[in-house]
Amino acid sequence: MNKNEKTQAISELEAAIGKARNAFLIDFKGVTVPQVTELRKQVRETGSKYLVVKNTLALIALKDSPMIGMKDRFSGPTAVAYNSTDAVKLAKALTRFAKDVPAMQFKGAMLDGQVVPTEQIQTIASLPSREELISKLLFVLQSPVRGLATVLQANIRNLAVVLDQVAKQKETA
Repeated sequence: MNKNEKTQAISELEAAIGKARNAFLIDFKGVTVPQVTELRKQVRETGSKYLVVKNTLALIALKDSPMIGMKDRFSGPTAVAYNSTDAVKLAKALTRFAKDVPAMQFKGAMLDGQVVPTEQIQTIASLPSREELISKLLFVLQSPVRGLATVLQANIRNLAVVLDQVAKQKETA
């Protein structure tokens, strides 16, 4: 790789991974090519990207990024799965794949620009997705309004029942 190619590779890495808010460093030693292809497909389905990096170039490209906090983990075969939207979706896809392919190991993670210990990746993957959290929030916000509507309807219904009973009593009397 000549100097121009290295410069171009560094700028591409800086533009792609350097701007990512969420990233997972992966050791893919022992993972077969068909398995990596399947992993790339699963990562793409989450709206994320997967990139195998050359460690020295990645460290140069990420020097001004929050990912530089994981510089000691850039050794050996390294791939980066990253996005700027939903870290939980990506973590779920990666941990699900890691269960099926034990050769894949996590080296580290960065969520919203903060370096996270490797041990917490499983915890992150068990969190509800963004969509699930939004639906739960909407249910909680909607619940008091639904209760108020039910109470108001009950009073009207009770009034109608009482008026009906009074009308029946007057007919029989």
